[in-house]
Amino acid sequence: MFTGMSAFPLTPLINGKIDTTGFTSLIQNLAEAGVDSIGALGSTGSYAYLTREQRYCATKLAVSAAAGIPVITSIGAVRTDEVLKLAEDAQKAGVSGVLLAPVSYQPLTAQEVYQLYERVTAELSVPLCIYDNAATTKFEFSDELLVSLSHLPNIGSIKLGEFPAEQDMAKRRVETLKNQIPQEVSLGISGDAQAAAGLLAGCEIWYSVLGGLFPQYALNLTQVALSGDVTKTRQLNSAVEPLWGFYRRHGSLRVIASVAEIQGTVQSPCLPFPLQTLNGSEMRALEATLKQLSFLE
Repeated sequence: MFTGMSAFPLTPLINGKIDTTGFTSLIQNLAEAGVDSIGALGSTGSYAYLTREQRYCATKLAVSAAAGIPVITSIGAVRTDEVLKLAEDAQKAGVSGVLLAPVSYQPLTAQEVYQLYERVTAELSVPLCIYDNAATTKFEFSDELLVSLSHLPNIGSIKLGEFPAEQDMAKRRVETLKNQIPQEVSLGISGDAQAAAGLLAGCEIWYSVLGGLFPQYALNLTQVALSGDVTKTRQLNSAVEPLWGFYRRHGSLRVIASVAEIQGTVQSPCLPFPLQTLNGSEMRALEATLKQLSFLE
């Protein structure tokens, strides 16, 4: 479950309610593509904007539509008792694993984050992926903390956020972490623009936003990278660099939601208010870019 390509789909909304038909269709598309796992209700799935009831409903839909492919869902929330309730809901819905980011309003200390994971993992019956997403949580994991957390019970993977841009430094970081974490805990990379570099550096799984909408291309890139073919990996990654440029300017969620609206895959607007997809000149530029990236479909 925590290797290969994990696809993170949108959770499209209509007037604040989950578009169950659209969401189910997205999950079925991933199942038909044969992705390694489905990260339902990740950041791309707007988990933090949904009620507990909506999260449970979406998780059940995802598990049902996944046709046996492992489903992972986020259980992050500001209050720990809410995290535990969400974990219980997720397991009741039939997930194969959960993701947890240290969501907070007040900035957390390393000790507080450790104790959060310690408490949650002690009550889980499925593996947990440590969700390093400093861009949204504003908490930066040290490698020392990641190593300590990896030895807790029920830890299955570490989803790395910030990653060295220089390839030799990236390889050293991955090697250092692998030498200190349990063998059964995988290292994964997030942030689509750095995914190719992460996989070539030794990460075992790509937690992919692109894969939630274009699973075949993301699967191909992942498999080529994991095979060690540096030249072809870089070619595949360079081909979608125009899309990464939009990611850097607007964030992956707004961009991939805009792409889905342009395609007609979801209704517009699909994001939870006040979030909005692109508009004006940037939306027109994205439409033009997609015509150049027709090979994604």
